[in-house]
Amino acid sequence: MYHFWWGELLRIFHHAMYWLVRSKLEYCCPLWDSPKISDIQNVEAIQRKFTKRIKGMADMNYWERLKKLKITSLQRRRERYSIIMMWKMANGKAPNNIGIRFYNNNRLGKKAEIPTCPTVTQKSVATKYHNSFICRATRLWNTLPSEVNLAENLPSFKVLLGKWMSRIPDRPPVLGYPKQNNNSILDWIRIVSREGEAL
Repeated sequence: MYHFWWGELLRIFHHAMYWLVRSKLEYCCPLWDSPKISDIQNVEAIQRKFTKRIKGMADMNYWERLKKLKITSLQRRRERYSIIMMWKMANGKAPNNIGIRFYNNNRLGKKAEIPTCPTVTQKSVATKYHNSFICRATRLWNTLPSEVNLAENLPSFKVLLGKWMSRIPDRPPVLGYPKQNNNSILDWIRIVSREGEAL
C-alpha cells in the first residue's frame, strides 16, 4: 500500500512540476542559461521551495529531496537541454546557423570544435562569449563518451544521455550548503579526470 501511495504521489508531483514550474522556467533555456552562482540559486530556489512543501520532505535538505523524488536539479536539466540541442545540430535535426563544426574522432566519437574568441576583444565581451551557448554547449558536448554521442536517433540518445548523467553527482549551489564546485557537468568531469575515474 505504501509503495502504491508513494508512486501516485511521485506521479502527481512530476505532472505538477512540469505544468506549473518547468514549462515556464525552461523555455528557451539553452539561450539564457547563466553560469552565475546567484542566478543558478535564484532559479533553483523555485524548485527547492516547491519540493519542500511535499509531505515528508520538510526535514530533508534539497539535495536529499532530489534523490528521494528521483529528479534532477533545474541547473542539470538546462545543461541536458543544451546537449540535446547539440545532438540535433550535429545530426541535421536543427539548423546549425551558428557555425559549430563537428568532426569524428576514432576514439572519442563525434566531437565539436570549440570556437575561439578574438584576442582583441574586451575582457567583458570575451567573458560573455565564453559563457554563451556556442562555447558552453560545445564544451558540454565534448564531455560525452562515444557510446553516447554516436547515438543514431534522438530517443536512443536521450536514454543513453540520461544513464550517463545519472552517474554524475547533482548538488546544485544552495546558500548555506557546503560547496565542492558549481555543480556543472564540466566541474564534475574535471574532478573525475583528476581522480582517474571514468564516467
